[in-house]
Amino acid sequence: MQKIQIDIVSDIACPWCAIGYARLEQAMKQLAPEYEFGLQWHAFELNPDHTGESEPILPALARKYGRSEDEMRATQDQMMTIAKDLGLNFEKMQERFTCNTFDAHRLVKWAGEQGKQTEMKQALFEAYFGKAEDVSDPNVLLGCVESIGLDRARAKQILDSDEFANVVREDEATYQQAGVSAVPAFIVNGKYLISGAQEPDTLVQAFEEIGAKPE
Repeated sequence: MQKIQIDIVSDIACPWCAIGYARLEQAMKQLAPEYEFGLQWHAFELNPDHTGESEPILPALARKYGRSEDEMRATQDQMMTIAKDLGLNFEKMQERFTCNTFDAHRLVKWAGEQGKQTEMKQALFEAYFGKAEDVSDPNVLLGCVESIGLDRARAKQILDSDEFANVVREDEATYQQAGVSAVPAFIVNGKYLISGAQEPDTLVQAFEEIGAKPE
């Protein structure tokens, strides 16, 4: 059996990260059981300097990218269609607000110690894109924790402290220094970078080529 380790650099606020993981899942299923995949999620913040009040996503994106709200709405519509075809819930994608994701990343790190890192990430994607919930709100985060069967009280302890803050900051610094400036980014076997939410067939081909290379 061929073993492949994938380090996924992503942000909860990034719709292409949710789409990219869903496509990765399809690729991994195509290659099973010949390949065994190990996954590790790493933090990236699209909006690390976010302070103050949240604002509706469409005007925020329009200002960030220098485009009209109608253009941003059309782009979001396209992503919603792609997501639906992948079985993702992006129903409230255009109703969400900007928010800080640092605490969410801290809980993803903690969930990783419980063997539920991917489940936590998916619960956060569902909350943000499917329900337009504020994933900087402790109550929303604790709801995500409960939804995957983890300890709410322990998660609250983490949120009330600085636990995992340094881990997240070190994670972000490591991949920024490695040249990752956009997400999702998939680092395969610690050597090969796949950028963006690639189609499943593209990922399958890449994994087969990497698997054929000598160690």
